[in-house]
Amino acid sequence: MQNTMLSRFYGLLLAALAIVLLAPAAAFAADRAALERDARNAYNKLVARVPAAKALSKEADAVLVFPKITKAGLVIGGQYGDGVLFRGDKIVGYYNTSGASYGLQAGAQQYGYAMFLMNEKAVHALTRNEGFEVGVGPSVVVVDQGMGKTMTTTTATEDIYAFIFSQKGLMAGIGLQGNKITPIKP
Repeated sequence: MQNTMLSRFYGLLLAALAIVLLAPAAAFAADRAALERDARNAYNKLVARVPAAKALSKEADAVLVFPKITKAGLVIGGQYGDGVLFRGDKIVGYYNTSGASYGLQAGAQQYGYAMFLMNEKAVHALTRNEGFEVGVGPSVVVVDQGMGKTMTTTTATEDIYAFIFSQKGLMAGIGLQGNKITPIKP
């Protein structure tokens, strides 16, 4: 009888240990699945609504999509978000973007952005050196509404084009300069 109770105790201990060890992996996989879903949805909406994004999507070597970036500041500010790197329909990496700022600023905002990496040089700049700082290295052009209406793949000659979307909040202006993009390690 004592051996049966001891066996049950060890069985319960082993089950509890398995739950403790496997729960973070399951949560990480669920978070990653949600990130992938959100990134695909944001990308599909952008391509459906913005003709320039649709045109660039056909020519881009890869697209890095950050579905939700949170930015907040009061004199000193910061921003952070996670994204997915797509090559065609395949997911080839996970990245985060972060940045800090200082100046006359107050408020909070959420937005997303997609970076169309138009050539291998741009993809290589992202994948080597553990990511890159926006504004250092390949040229990045932020496409506004006016440019988005007149842009074609013939006029697109830069390395990277970024589209900002789904802006919500109370912070004036938005820029990508100074953001650091780094890979998320599995």
